[in-house]
Amino acid sequence: MRNRTNGGARPSNKRFYGTASAAAITLALAGSGAAWAQSAPQTPKAEDDTVEAIVVTGIKAGIQNAINIKKNETSIVEAVSAEDIGKLPDVSIGESIARLPGLAAQRVNGRAQVISIRGLAPDFTTTLLNGRQQASSGDNRAVEFDQYPSELLSSVVIYKTPDAQVSGMGLSGTADLRTVRPLEFGKRAVAVNIRGEKTAGKKLNDDVSNWGGRYSASYINQFADGTFGVALGYAHLDSPSQVKHYKAYGYEAFGFAVTPDSADNALILNGQELFATSRLNKRDAVIGIFEYQPNDQIHSTLDLYYSTFRQEETTRGAQWFSNGWADNATFTNIKTEDLGGSQFARSGLLNNAVPQLRNDYNTRMDQLFSAGLNNEFQLSDRTKLVADLSYSSNKRKEQIMETYAGYGRGVGGVTPATPNIGRVFDKIGFQVADNGFSQYDEGFNYADAGKVTLGDRAPWGGWGHDGAIRFPQVKEDVTTIDVHLEHELDGFITQVSAGVNHTKRDKGKTVSDNDLFLKNGRQQVYVDAADLVDPTQLGFAGFGGVLSVNIGDAWRKYYNWAPILDANYYDKTWEITEKVTTFFARANFQAGDLRGNLGVQVVKQEQASSGVVINGTEPGKPITPTKINVKDDYTDVLPSMNLIYDLGGGHRLRFALSKTMARPRMDDMRANVTPGFNSLVCSGQPCAPGTTVNPWSASGGNPNLKPWMAKAADLAYEWYVSPATYVSVAGFYKKLDTYIYSQTGKFDFTGIPRPTTATAIPPGITISPIGQITLPANGNGGVVKGLEFSGAVDLGQFADLLKGFGMQGSLSLTKSNLNPTTSTDPKQKVRIPGLSGTVYNVTGYYERGGFQARISQRYRSAFKGEVVQLFATRGFTEILADKQVDAQIGYTFQDGPMENLGLLVQVNNLTNTPYRTRLGLDGGGTKTSGGGALPETYEKYGRQILFGVNYRF
Repeated sequence: MRNRTNGGARPSNKRFYGTASAAAITLALAGSGAAWAQSAPQTPKAEDDTVEAIVVTGIKAGIQNAINIKKNETSIVEAVSAEDIGKLPDVSIGESIARLPGLAAQRVNGRAQVISIRGLAPDFTTTLLNGRQQASSGDNRAVEFDQYPSELLSSVVIYKTPDAQVSGMGLSGTADLRTVRPLEFGKRAVAVNIRGEKTAGKKLNDDVSNWGGRYSASYINQFADGTFGVALGYAHLDSPSQVKHYKAYGYEAFGFAVTPDSADNALILNGQELFATSRLNKRDAVIGIFEYQPNDQIHSTLDLYYSTFRQEETTRGAQWFSNGWADNATFTNIKTEDLGGSQFARSGLLNNAVPQLRNDYNTRMDQLFSAGLNNEFQLSDRTKLVADLSYSSNKRKEQIMETYAGYGRGVGGVTPATPNIGRVFDKIGFQVADNGFSQYDEGFNYADAGKVTLGDRAPWGGWGHDGAIRFPQVKEDVTTIDVHLEHELDGFITQVSAGVNHTKRDKGKTVSDNDLFLKNGRQQVYVDAADLVDPTQLGFAGFGGVLSVNIGDAWRKYYNWAPILDANYYDKTWEITEKVTTFFARANFQAGDLRGNLGVQVVKQEQASSGVVINGTEPGKPITPTKINVKDDYTDVLPSMNLIYDLGGGHRLRFALSKTMARPRMDDMRANVTPGFNSLVCSGQPCAPGTTVNPWSASGGNPNLKPWMAKAADLAYEWYVSPATYVSVAGFYKKLDTYIYSQTGKFDFTGIPRPTTATAIPPGITISPIGQITLPANGNGGVVKGLEFSGAVDLGQFADLLKGFGMQGSLSLTKSNLNPTTSTDPKQKVRIPGLSGTVYNVTGYYERGGFQARISQRYRSAFKGEVVQLFATRGFTEILADKQVDAQIGYTFQDGPMENLGLLVQVNNLTNTPYRTRLGLDGGGTKTSGGGALPETYEKYGRQILFGVNYRF
């Protein structure tokens, strides 16, 4: 893709954009939370070449420049400028763009990591860096924004309607991250930024700090009479985070084990976990931008970006079943109350509890590299050739380790014949909370190193191992060449462009799964004092301390490990190759107050998937995987139109029609097949001679998936009142032709060996090679539609008393009738991931005389989210409504020896709002008699406090 300063069709007033982006870039590279006096232009119309300079300061300048980008783009966009990102020194840009209309962030470990646009999952969004597609280190296509530091970006533009000249645009939208252009900036600048960071409260794990910091430095300059420009930037992040975690496993009635008898039918929590997690997040990122323009005919720009993201995660805590079917557990002193029409056990005493203590240690290492070379050749006064080469690579290596321990010590090892060795029974009082941490009162001291030993303490004979360690790895490479011609015209059509984009994407994933077994025949063992740290306290849930082991360094001392070569291991390994060639053409036009563009893309897609047939049907024998490779190709035509009608006085209407697409999820496209062979029975009886049976079944991926396709219409009204004041009302309608979800169809099992137990086939019975397979497939589509209200107001324009005060905000209302299920039951509704019916953001600020203050709140209603679950696999859960408040205050010296020195204090997650999920996704799970869902997860992350200084030379 071409490397553009504005990421789309250039506005006709180039002088305007250059000045505005220069102001934005200065503050972005400084990463400043302070207010600097900037010059920013004001243009009543994009086609008006009159430039009127006015003086604005940091927060207001950020709002004004974002408004200018929104105003001058031909596509419908939302934008956040460098001042806005710099003003809130977020851990990543995800926190900043989550405030834009129609966007919502999903908090992962307390951070805004992935973004949903207009109610669709993150996989429907494409992320660009200077107009070029970026590789993702995640399981699929969604880019994790915490890999991109805000200090190194000048702006972010969210396309809600496509531009035909930009290949690879997302179905829901496209996020274009933009960096500086040193020649356009036009002067030298050096800036530094230093901030300290602390997570409020005490350390959850004694050996993991809750202090951190971040700093950045940047340099911009021009040489050789302004023909060669350089921009260099470095940003370092050392950010701690902490999680107090509680999870309920489910609820059940245990009438045979409950006292008093009046509580026999009460819903009782049948399992729980309490964890204290501490993380260290470290990121180092550098950019290098080199721009060369010796004359008006040649213009070359080289962009380089590299970042590493390292995470260390220490988790300690306890988990146990409170289940009447485990360990002959009983419940006494049960007190119940009515909950949604059901009797609910609010408190009581669990007898015969055996907590399993956890000491877990996870690591993650991401490496992101992106390079792009853009060359523009002015062939004539009206014709330009643009050639762009780019490469993006993202690698992730993880370690996910869990270990088990418990109270007491058994000898002689653990074997199937002696499953309960070392299991000591406790009495635990409990009080279950609906919205908060449930409270517990245990009998034993689980921090006593003289009583607690390593080893499996699970019921029902144990889990068969003393821990597990997994090593997921993901690697993705994206290589792109984009070539196109632009030709200026007179008359109704002002410009035409045409070209081709070829993008090759290679992505693979492996997960090495291993069991951990204690040495000496799994003999339970005490932990050496040298391997212990101070006990981790679980007082947030009333529980005491738990034995804390420096397991990351010591695990090899206590454990042997062995690979788990089960079907799940093979199914998590896959490779995908895509070659997407896009031919595109676009025409810009203008007639009086009407302007816009018409475009079309012809997208040819070739896809190849490598996997295995996971033949594990032979009882007691190892799996024999057989390699499989599947290819397919598709061609789609994507027309688009963007119209703008200027009504005068700052009023305008926008209208857009388009057809958009999104490539299928990578893990859904895996070629893996896991077959199964059922018993030879017919209606529960032995099959009669002459019968043809279909005993085969399977599950797997679908390498023949077609892309998601949607037809979209957008209508918006905008009123630009003043440089920092505007109002916008927008509506959108997306009709998805299909939606990908799990379905069952036919599959030919020819060539897959039958298990030896099925070789003795009774006479006259024929086994058909045709069976059923359950896999993701293109199914029925539906509609996603919504309304978006947004605006900003500079209150100082109404009264002198209000000078310096301002507000901005947005409200998004989204609905969908998509129901991705094969069920014909009208009551069976399946929600789509990422859809929140209501999202709003509101910010108030004051900025005057060097003093700045702002407070922001963002809200997202409940939605279906994708999270990491058991065995390093991903799954869906119901994430409840989330409201987060951030605030900052700062001062910048306006003159004297400390001129341009800024001081800042910021608190993120000011109200320490929880992350909550509930059981019963899509109508499933245990519910109350009135149909109410029951709580599942409750987490708190604590306030994040930042304080720092910045200075511009």
